[in-house]
Formats: sequence, structure tokens, C-alpha cells
Amino acid sequence: MTRGMWTLPNALTGLRLLAVPFLGAVLAVAGDTPGGRWVALALFAAASLTDLADGWLARRWGQCTDFGALVDPIADKALVATALVCLSARDLVPWWATVVVLAREVAVTVLRLTVLQHGVIPASRGGKLKTAAQTTMIVLALAAPEWTAVLTAVVVLTVAWTVLTGLDYGAKAAALTRARRPALQPPAVSPPHAPG
Repeated sequence: MTRGMWTLPNALTGLRLLAVPFLGAVLAVAGDTPGGRWVALALFAAASLTDLADGWLARRWGQCTDFGALVDPIADKALVATALVCLSARDLVPWWATVVVLAREVAVTVLRLTVLQHGVIPASRGGKLKTAAQTTMIVLALAAPEWTAVLTAVVVLTVAWTVLTGLDYGAKAAALTRARRPALQPPAVSPPHAPG
């Protein structure tokens, strides 16, 4: 982890966060029209591309930071949550799927913050695949909402993977807490030996 927070990868993460209210506004105002959905799709795709770019640049340039490890998944969650809530409000994604996904994301975020004193849990490969699955679901709902059978299958698979990766983060948080706890305890003092 590097110490500097002001890096290009972190700036891209910040831009992704800034895109969230604009995406929500487009879907709220014109999400029931094909034109509005295509504008939202373009905005969502551009914001999602910054997720690929910031991670690649951070690794290539050696600019991985604690800030990026913490804020990057939060930006992903904010983008996905906004899109899902708006799509469910337009009856394009079932509410049960949105509720399960949001509950998992809130739980993982709270978990990350709770164990922050022990260390940062970076996004795992399974977490990245989860984000890709959620992105695919949202893109499909925006681009082809009439593909109901395909969309339903994608929704079920995405929700299942989302829950599984949430359980994985829980296991990692428990392991991190157990690994750091002994270091915080004073070393044991052996009793003095009786003279022989």
C-alpha cells in the first residue's frame, strides 16, 4: 500500500461516486422511456469502466492505497444500489432481488468498517466477479428489458453469487480479527522456577 491518497486511480474512484446522483436523476426522470434508459446505460457503462481502469492503474503504477481499497467497493455499491432501486421502481428488476443485494452490500460495508482497526479487507476476486454479474444484470435490464426469461435467470444467479461472496467476506473478517487479537494482548509471563 502506498501512502499518497491523491492518485489517478483514486480520482477515477471519486468520479464514479460523482456519477451516482446523475444516474439516479436520469432513471428517475426518464427511466420509463427507451431514450432515458439508453442515456442511463451509457452513464452506467462509463462509470463501470472507471472501476476496471482504477484497479488496473493502481496495480500497474504501484499506487494501491488503503483509501482506494476502502472507497473503491463503496463506490461500486453506491452505483449498483442506485441503479437497482431505480430499476425496481420501474418494474425492470424485481424488488426482492434489490432488497437482498442491498442488504448484503450494507452488511459487508458495515463489516469492513467494524474490522478497520484490525486491517482493510480488499475486494476479493469473488467480489469482483459479483460486481461483474451485477453490472451484467443492470446492463441487460436497461438494454433489453423485454428479455424477461433471460433477465430472470441472470437475476437469480447474480443474487445467489452476491449472497455467497457476502458470506466469504464474513469469514475473512472473522479470520482477520482472530489473527490480530493475540498481538494486542500482553505477552504471558512464565512463573519463576523454584531453585533446584
